[in-house]
Amino acid sequence: MRLSILSPALAVAFASYALAQDASDVLTLTTSDFSAKVDNEPLILVEFFAPWCGHCKALAPHYEEAATALKDKDIKLAKVDCVDQADLCQANGIQGYPTLRVYKNGTPSDYQGPRKADGIISYMVKQSLPAVTELTLSNIEEFKAADKFVAVAYVSSTTDAPAVAFNQVAETHRDDFLFGLSTDPDVIAAEAVTPPAVVVYRSFDEPRVVYPYPILDAKPEDFEEWMADLSIPVIDEVSSDNYAVYASSTKPLAYVFLDPTAENKEEIIASVRPVAEEYKSKVNFVWIDAIKFGDHAKALNLQEPKWPSFVIQDLEKQLKYPLDQSKEVSTESVKDWTKQFVSGELKPELKSQPIPEVQDESVYNLVGKEFEEVVFDDSKDVFVEFYASWCGHCKRLKPTWDLLADKYASVKDQIIVAKMEATENDLPPSVPFRVAGFPTLKFKPAGSRDFLDYEGDRSFESLVAFVEEHSKNSLEPSVVFEGQTQTHFFAGNASAEKHDEL
Repeated sequence: MRLSILSPALAVAFASYALAQDASDVLTLTTSDFSAKVDNEPLILVEFFAPWCGHCKALAPHYEEAATALKDKDIKLAKVDCVDQADLCQANGIQGYPTLRVYKNGTPSDYQGPRKADGIISYMVKQSLPAVTELTLSNIEEFKAADKFVAVAYVSSTTDAPAVAFNQVAETHRDDFLFGLSTDPDVIAAEAVTPPAVVVYRSFDEPRVVYPYPILDAKPEDFEEWMADLSIPVIDEVSSDNYAVYASSTKPLAYVFLDPTAENKEEIIASVRPVAEEYKSKVNFVWIDAIKFGDHAKALNLQEPKWPSFVIQDLEKQLKYPLDQSKEVSTESVKDWTKQFVSGELKPELKSQPIPEVQDESVYNLVGKEFEEVVFDDSKDVFVEFYASWCGHCKRLKPTWDLLADKYASVKDQIIVAKMEATENDLPPSVPFRVAGFPTLKFKPAGSRDFLDYEGDRSFESLVAFVEEHSKNSLEPSVVFEGQTQTHFFAGNASAEKHDEL
């Protein structure tokens, strides 16, 4: 039976839903109106999402809050449901959710900012402004407080040094910081500066910092390096929103893992601050929610859920230096540990699974403790799969990798096909690479310490072809005659004879 009249309850539900939709400050776009609403806007942020996407659901309240805050600045935020508007999303090359793009008069660029409300607001405000904003008495105070980090050049002329270099930095980093410039004598007098000068205003640490070096000869990279250093607080909370800032830095990262509900949390942070200030030029310091990011603590080789705890990580080499968790986290202990790290006296703590008592598979089960011994054996070619137990791609590769190992099982003295659980085993400092994704396949030819990346498809035939192309040893089983030991074949052994298999 077809109902022609809605029940009162259902009617109220639909009405409430419609009202909620109408109350939203986020525009909903469809194929029919996308171009009309996007192409004519000087600036608009568009989220391409899927209703079932967990990350999209987490973003939604922040996106809504940002849309409301930016409404007064005439900056619009919009969204496209990629389930309902599949053709539109496909036409825009959307491959993951959520995808955020900034459109300026219809021209898109990838959104590179945070995904919390204040970060979205800050990013879009920067996008709405020119790379460098001209400042007068009427807007200088508002501009200085418009973001956490603001750089202002005070110059007599926009064509003289250092204005040109400053403008170049502003164009490059307009997504990162706010840049202003003033030639107004009244502004310069009010700010008590002598031009030329560049001043950074911050909402953290020292709130006003003047460029301390000879300024007339300053190059763009000089300003960039100075600002990059100032943009990172002496010690701040790290989370998914700002981790990229630290990851992109060349400095090691020192973590203080804390229970954020602990009564002495601020006292602990304060005790570490003097050390962070002393070593700021060499190490970045952060504190982190140990309850929320307990798995990250384990990844940094902090074995016990004991807080506070302290660890330094060499981000470039992915090496970890945890302070003994039996020791108190204090100014003295953190300073001593950091001093030893900076001077190169510390050895990294390498995580490793136990060495297997038996190797009863064709694939060699490699662990961190014996990595150098096995992989750097000059007499063998070694092909290693670095995997994670949870990785779906790794699980799909397993039968093919097993088959590859089976093929060369009779020549294990010449080539090893191995696997290593990379989340449970650290690579030693002697290894010239770090594992960034799974599975990662690396081939080390016999007699070499260089690693070749396997970047082909993951079919058995392609893997075999790669091994045969790059192996230095013979892949044919050597023959053992009565009364003789087995002959090994490897690159550079000119006297070794090659025997056909009987």
